[in-house]
Amino acid sequence: MNTRRIAVITAGLGEPSSTRMLADALARGTAEILAERDIATEINVIDLRRHAQDILSALLTGAQSPELRAVMATLAEADGVVAVTPIFSTSYSGLFKMFLDIVDRDVLTGIPVLLGATAGTPRHSLAIDYAIRPIFTYLHADPLPTAVFAATADWGSEADTVATLPSRIARGAGELAARLLGSAPVRAARAPEVQAPAEVPGNAAFDGGFVPLGELLAR
Repeated sequence: MNTRRIAVITAGLGEPSSTRMLADALARGTAEILAERDIATEINVIDLRRHAQDILSALLTGAQSPELRAVMATLAEADGVVAVTPIFSTSYSGLFKMFLDIVDRDVLTGIPVLLGATAGTPRHSLAIDYAIRPIFTYLHADPLPTAVFAATADWGSEADTVATLPSRIARGAGELAARLLGSAPVRAARAPEVQAPAEVPGNAAFDGGFVPLGELLAR
């Protein structure tokens, strides 16, 4: 069985993290589509909060820790990428941008990237296209047409019932699977299930709340 490698970049700051949940759902949805076509998937999650200190040190000194070099190797070996960040102040998180600032300029060239973002309100949904997509275009990656945004309401009873979060995830996953298969967009047999975070939004540990970088690095 052929195998495709997907690197999942998640910049969620809390635990549990709605950003991580969205990233996992996008990767899982892609893997399920590939499995329907007898393609195995190796998913490697790059949880940026666990490398925050190393990322900051690399920015200040230019030297990467062994753990961070392993992360970069994972990214370099990926056939496709899922990249999800929480939205703060109408843009990507500082941790997400710091990581991309130390990524080698050529490592993402031509790599399909499925973009995602989370925020407390749907008003920030355009941040993917005006703030996040240009970064990956600058890095010569191949950001997919569909990007998946999940507001807090999407995880609860007030979710969009017209274009549901599972249906949006399925569409994005179908596009990434198609790029990995070298074919036209494909659809999953069913939309993936998503679960609400265990903690309510507004808690500082949840992605909906801003956490200063100094506090993050102290965790």
